[in-house]
Amino acid sequence: MLQTTVLDCVSIAGIKPDLVMLTVTVSGFLLGAREGALWGFAAGLVEDLFCGSYVGLNALVKMSAGWLAGICGERFYRESPLIAGGVVFLSSLGGLVLNYFLLFNLGVRILPLYALLGVILPASLYTAVIVPPFFKRFLRVFQVREKEYRGF
Repeated sequence: MLQTTVLDCVSIAGIKPDLVMLTVTVSGFLLGAREGALWGFAAGLVEDLFCGSYVGLNALVKMSAGWLAGICGERFYRESPLIAGGVVFLSSLGGLVLNYFLLFNLGVRILPLYALLGVILPASLYTAVIVPPFFKRFLRVFQVREKEYRGF
C-alpha cells in the first residue's frame, strides 16, 4: 500500500523506489536463493492482484530478482549495507530489464533507450540508495528469525 500511496510524495521526476523489490531482494540476499524466489513470487503475485494488468508478470519478475539476490548472498559478505545496496541495484536492474522484455513481448512498445535511461536505471538506483539506512533493521530481523529456528 505504501508503494502506491505514500511513495508518490518522494518520487523524483516520476521515479520512486520499489519497496516490494527492495524487500524481496534484501530477503533473498540474507536468506538465500530459494527463499528469495519464494518471497519474490508471493510478493509479485500480491502486487499483480492489487494493481497489475498482467497477472503473473510481477510474480515472475520479483521471483527472478529474489533468486538473483539470493545467489549473490551466497557469494558475498552479507552484513555490509554497501554490498547489499549493490546487490539490490543489480537484482532490481535485472528484474526491470526482464519486465521490459516481457512487456515488449506482450505488445507494450516503449523506446529501449527511454526505458533504460528514463525508468530502469533511475528506479534501480533509487531503490538501492535507500537500502543502507534500513539494512541494519532487516539484518536484525533475519538474525532473530534464524535464532528462533535453531532453538527448535
